[in-house]
Amino acid sequence: MTRDPKTLIRLARETGEEAFAEPLDLGVRVRELRKARDWTLEQAAREAGLARSTLSKIENGQMSPTYDALKKLALGLGIGVPQLFTPPKKDQVSGRMVHTREGQGLHQATVTYEHELLAESLTKKKMLPYRARVRARSMDEFDGWVRHDGEEFLYVLTGVIKLYTEFYEPIEMRRGDSAYYDASMGHNVVSASPEDATILWITSLG
Repeated sequence: MTRDPKTLIRLARETGEEAFAEPLDLGVRVRELRKARDWTLEQAAREAGLARSTLSKIENGQMSPTYDALKKLALGLGIGVPQLFTPPKKDQVSGRMVHTREGQGLHQATVTYEHELLAESLTKKKMLPYRARVRARSMDEFDGWVRHDGEEFLYVLTGVIKLYTEFYEPIEMRRGDSAYYDASMGHNVVSASPEDATILWITSLG
């Protein structure tokens, strides 16, 4: 089933899990941070440069880590050492991070675009980043304007595009060019080069 950008944005707003319960101690806090990233013990230990057995003992309260181990653990989790001991505020998860390797985003194809959603596994996002291959060559290929809530940032990665908007003249954009606009204004993008252009889109969800 094909999905248009509006559907992707709606799904991104609706997906999400309940916030994690506040940890009671360092071990629980570390376990919650690891699970928030959907990491196994092996993955988390590898990111932190610690032995799996060491991390397991920390999570289970069977050992008190040295400061050097705490620094490695915080670095591996992408947070500061103080955040290991600070429970997240209500309805917030601190120190969240996810990375997406080349070509490993969630692919969604439409007639006019082929989207690759980035950071797809991260819940409760405030931005929706995705890379798009622009298949369309003419405005006639679209079923009207795309409109949705929020603001949007567009950056041309390869090729040449034309950005059509409801209230402005079309803009030809090349690699390295960018645009930031109100996404409730009708907008569409077509490739103006022989090959499909690729762009990075970041849409606000807040």
